Amino acid sequence: MTLPSEVDTALPPDLELATSPEDEYLDELPAEVEMSLFDHLEELRRRIFYALIAVVVGVAGCFLFVKQIVRLLEIPAQGVKFLQLAPGEYFFVSIKVAGYSGLLVASPFILYQIIQFVLPGLTRRESRLIGPVVLGSSFLFVTGLFFAYVALIPAALNFFISYGADVVEQLWSIDKYFEFVLLLMFSTGLAFQIPIIQLLLGFLGIVSSAQMFSGWRLVILGATVLGAVLTPSTDPLTQSLLAGAVLGLYFGGIGLVKLLGR
Repeated sequence: MTLPSEVDTALPPDLELATSPEDEYLDELPAEVEMSLFDHLEELRRRIFYALIAVVVGVAGCFLFVKQIVRLLEIPAQGVKFLQLAPGEYFFVSIKVAGYSGLLVASPFILYQIIQFVLPGLTRRESRLIGPVVLGSSFLFVTGLFFAYVALIPAALNFFISYGADVVEQLWSIDKYFEFVLLLMFSTGLAFQIPIIQLLLGFLGIVSSAQMFSGWRLVILGATVLGAVLTPSTDPLTQSLLAGAVLGLYFGGIGLVKLLGR
């Protein structure tokens, strides 16, 4: 006679395998309960309101330290004297610098609000991508800012300074300088998001790594055009550096997609 404690409680192999299609089906279901259109609009209004508050707080906080931020951004232009060519020009430059810096500081909270808004509409499989995508995107954006500050901006400034050193004295408008620096830094940060886009396309099965690599000629052409468009200066050195970074990121993204087995 077999005692109850001796009964094998393990599931048969065929029954264990039968649960896997159900798991795949659950992965394709929305992570949250469906919401009405009015609820979506109300949720969107609330998330935008929270994001705007974060931006205002970030801008106000950065404005308190705007002189330190300005001095930090002036470091790549050593040997150049900046001029205020109009009344209040430096004040408006300070507002611009504080605005960009505050937006950067508030970006994690803004990103969190975006995630909270789109998360109910994602499937469970898609929601698992949120964490890696956010971390990877944030890391690459900061890396792009650092790359622009350390490599692109000094290269462009050295080109302009050396080109006219024996002809003109280097007296620059502070407004034009910071417009150049801020635009170059943020455009580079956005360009560094290319691997994230590739990973999303590969993971979702839209484009494979082989298809990405097959269009390498168009990618080289696109990187050259992108370097010319995103670079506010017209010097070939800065454009070449940015185009080279874009190509490196693109082919690195292909390698990551291939590692995922896509």
